[in-house]
Amino acid sequence: MNLTILLLAILGFTNCSEDEQIVQEKQTKITVTAEESTITFEGGELTLTVNADGEWSVSSKSDFCTVNRRGGIEGETTIKATISKNTSANERTAILEFRGGKTTYEYNIVQDYDHTAYDNDEITAPQGYKLVWHDEFDSETLSEDWTHENWDPYHVNNELQYYRNIEIDGIKTIEVKNDVLNINCFKTSDGKIMSGRINAKVKEGWKYGYIEASIKLPKGKGTWPAFWMMPVDVDWANEGWPKCGEIDIMEEVGYHPNYVSSSLHAEGHVHTNNNQVTHEMLCQGAEDEFHTYAIEWTSEKIVTYVDGKIQLTYASDGTVKNYPYDKAYYLILNLAWGGDWGGSQGVDESALPTSMQVDYVRVFQKK
Repeated sequence: MNLTILLLAILGFTNCSEDEQIVQEKQTKITVTAEESTITFEGGELTLTVNADGEWSVSSKSDFCTVNRRGGIEGETTIKATISKNTSANERTAILEFRGGKTTYEYNIVQDYDHTAYDNDEITAPQGYKLVWHDEFDSETLSEDWTHENWDPYHVNNELQYYRNIEIDGIKTIEVKNDVLNINCFKTSDGKIMSGRINAKVKEGWKYGYIEASIKLPKGKGTWPAFWMMPVDVDWANEGWPKCGEIDIMEEVGYHPNYVSSSLHAEGHVHTNNNQVTHEMLCQGAEDEFHTYAIEWTSEKIVTYVDGKIQLTYASDGTVKNYPYDKAYYLILNLAWGGDWGGSQGVDESALPTSMQVDYVRVFQKK
């Protein structure tokens, strides 16, 4: 794909050639020339030559792109933008912010994605939707779209595990093996319970869509696996939980094996007030084989599914109190041990080690 380079000015911009763009304003005139006209999903260095008639500065606003200089003075300066590999299913844009005088410019570098890996005819989008992101866990390491939580016991829900991205006694809490993500819960030689929790696209998330994962649940009294969502931006001081909203696509507790549930939490409906929106159903063999858990989420309603069968349906009443699900949310996969629900009938440590396995996670949005 040809690289599209856009240099935008708050005060306006002038037309220019494909590989050279000129932005003018009273204090500074800047000319930027790209060494290359394309950049692939593999990433690498992009060399830019900056000509200016005054002082200027530059910084990257994207965490997958870095620049080797902070700015320059009058004359010609060469800078290098280093862009990491794009492991997502769609192109992305790195933003370089130039400042000259009082004017701010955003210089956008569009990076392609791996069409060979992600333009997969075997992945069928629901009618009216298109694939925008997914992870098939076909690499030995997690993609950069995932982040790990690092929590001590009792951080939430009185859960007993440590969340760590760690390997102890030859066991990893998070491991990709044979094209499957394994979230492993185990007891260490010094008596600690270790497990993993990872979040996808925690800084940007998605607003609305059809989201699906194929999961094999762990066995054992005390396990509490979940596939769920939280909002990207929460004003914890003034909003907090449950006002911010929480979407639980799938949960199960080990003392009630193969019964999976979906729940929604908001100011107007939450389990602490005994008016939660939730539904549970039997998914025969959920702990022995992979099953699909999904949500179709729009501005009008939320519907969750188990193997294509409707689990829960909830319609918006147009109020924030009851439908705070109108903003970007990120995805979460975790395996808890014990806690208010998972441990409400005790735990059986003889079940350890145990694993929650994920074959894929896919996000579709309307065309």
